[in-house]
Amino acid sequence: MSTPSDPQPPQHNRQELDPPSPGEVVATPIAAPPERPAQRRVDDPGVQKRLDELIRDVGGEPGTFNATLIRELLSASLKLIPDGRDTGELKLVTTAVKELRYAFRVFGQYTQPHKVSIFGSARTKVDHEDYAATVEFSKMMADAGWMVITGAGGGIMQAGHVGPGREKSFGVAIRLPFETTANEVIAGDEKLIHFRYFFTRKLMFLSQAEAVALFPGGFGTMDEAFEVLTLIQTGKSSMIPVVCCEGRGHTYWAEFDEWVRKSLLSRGLVSPEDPGLYYLAKDPHDAATHILRFYRVYHSSRYVGDDLVIRLNHRIRDEDVAKLESEFKGLIRSGGITQRGPYPAEDDHRTLPRLAFTHTRSKFGQVRRLIERINECEPG
Repeated sequence: MSTPSDPQPPQHNRQELDPPSPGEVVATPIAAPPERPAQRRVDDPGVQKRLDELIRDVGGEPGTFNATLIRELLSASLKLIPDGRDTGELKLVTTAVKELRYAFRVFGQYTQPHKVSIFGSARTKVDHEDYAATVEFSKMMADAGWMVITGAGGGIMQAGHVGPGREKSFGVAIRLPFETTANEVIAGDEKLIHFRYFFTRKLMFLSQAEAVALFPGGFGTMDEAFEVLTLIQTGKSSMIPVVCCEGRGHTYWAEFDEWVRKSLLSRGLVSPEDPGLYYLAKDPHDAATHILRFYRVYHSSRYVGDDLVIRLNHRIRDEDVAKLESEFKGLIRSGGITQRGPYPAEDDHRTLPRLAFTHTRSKFGQVRRLIERINECEPG
């Protein structure tokens, strides 16, 4: 019997680097406390059949991969009952899922425009050079067709909305006792989303953006900066440009870079290629230019098994592929770099050419450099 196919969702620019394959549903952990013998188990065939019926009732198609994922989500929720989770834990799980569902729905209305997430201090004054630099940068990105994601408060967040204006801005707000209102640019807009938890908010910041711009800030900015760098460094996130920008004449990011090299790199706490995961921009124009150039040839990337698949906006010359293979042989576990079409497992952007090779799954700073070299290549 043929299996119904999943409906094709809109193709996002930002792709998950290492997505699960059909049939690769996360296994249930076996270390949990045993369920009560008299209790009907959630994985009972009768319970699972009823879940399939519920999925069908709301328009899903049991047997498809997406429906299987929904059934796993429902099953995990039901298992919280025999697990005996308390009210506080149930509220946390429920709120997190509801926040993510609503945020994905909002962003899902704007899948095509590229987006840049801007991080920086809420304390920056409107007459500060960093504020002016943020306005200039965000306006340049909007003029290039991008949308901006930033917090909904004041300081750098407000500046990130002033530049592009309300129409091209997302406000990703966090509920804090000392921040009760959104800035005047984004207040009341349908693209303003309020979060209770920092982790759900940060997930949206990073999962929806094709670039990150860092402006000077405090603990929160450093937390966001190191999280995005960690996710890229460890291969848990697809590669995106991370630019460090500030007002003219200031040295915040030069001091940051010096600390990374003296305190981390010199002690072997990061790899020699890791500082290449971020770029120190000379000014807002340089920051915007760096991001836009990142997508000159490169489109996106993902894994298929252990093969790193790099999608391109157009083919490159065969001689350039050979040069890339020679220069970056340290990234190749076996074989070489091939220019090819999509793998059967890929269901998005299938018209784009690819570069593919079996990756060592390490040295992501070198992968960043590989993308820079790809962007220097001319059309094939």
